[in-house]
Amino acid sequence: MKQIGVILVVLLAMVSCGEKIMEQPEDLIPKEKMVQILYDFAVVNAAKNTNSVVLEDYFESPTSFVFKKHGVDSLQFVHSDLYYASQPLLYEGIYKEVVSKLEDDKDRMEEARKKANDSIAIKSRKFKDTLNQ
Repeated sequence: MKQIGVILVVLLAMVSCGEKIMEQPEDLIPKEKMVQILYDFAVVNAAKNTNSVVLEDYFESPTSFVFKKHGVDSLQFVHSDLYYASQPLLYEGIYKEVVSKLEDDKDRMEEARKKANDSIAIKSRKFKDTLNQ
């Protein structure tokens, strides 16, 4: 009997996660574009935390810049975000794509940093070799 109760709770949770809580807005931002917008917000947020003065020198309002770049307004974004948030599995998928893009960028930057450091080390060794001759 206890096992049946646990199974019912699990099934109820699974059904409720897949259930649409709110209607799709007319101006829904497509999933792919939502991933791009959230990615850009993550990059802007990282830039703010790194050096907000430089960011503000180039962009009066970084948030407005992201909306303008993607051709959406803040209200459309809020409606779309709420809609996707009402569908946890879909919302989780969107954020997993954003994280994946950020991790890809991190890997590319690490690789570029390693190449730059390697080339500096090679030039340094060549310079030392010419001094020793």
